[in-house]
Amino acid sequence: MIGRLTGKLVAKAPPVLMIDVGGVGYECEAPMSTFYKLPELEAGVSLLTHLSVREDAHLLFAFCTAAERQLFRDLIKVSGIGPRIALAVLSGISVEDFWSTVREAQIGRLTKVPGIGKKTAERMVVELRDRAGVIGVHGLSLTTGMNLPGGPLQEARAALEALGYKPAEAQRLADGVKGEDLSAEQIIREALRRAVR
Repeated sequence: MIGRLTGKLVAKAPPVLMIDVGGVGYECEAPMSTFYKLPELEAGVSLLTHLSVREDAHLLFAFCTAAERQLFRDLIKVSGIGPRIALAVLSGISVEDFWSTVREAQIGRLTKVPGIGKKTAERMVVELRDRAGVIGVHGLSLTTGMNLPGGPLQEARAALEALGYKPAEAQRLADGVKGEDLSAEQIIREALRRAVR
């Protein structure tokens, strides 16, 4: 299994990034919590990874912290939760807030994450509650994503859609973020923060 990649960040278009490791480009998907911490393109980066092997694809997911990767792994063990929903959870709620939400059984907060309905949220709470006690208080393709027309706002909308939001909702969330000269990552961060309030 590929557990970590260290190399040069050569592409990033949420939720996809590419790391060049010795001339080989590894395409990974990552939650927005990881994207917020990425350096500029061509800079060195080291990310923890999770390799998901399916019948039709080998998918690599990247994370800045061990806590993010562990939560991703815990989430995909829950019945009905796949990697895309797990990334949406990590993009919308911090690791600490997620475990607090599970401990307090805040179903309503979990249902604000795209792809999670009431039954799925209840299942997450039931299946992860024991793990929460142990923890304590502690797609978009690269080819279409690299040259999005319209700048950061359009890139943010595309990333929100890739995270599971319907196009109209993604547009509403991205357009609701005010401020000039914001990067796509800043727009996405604020849009997700507002979406899960």
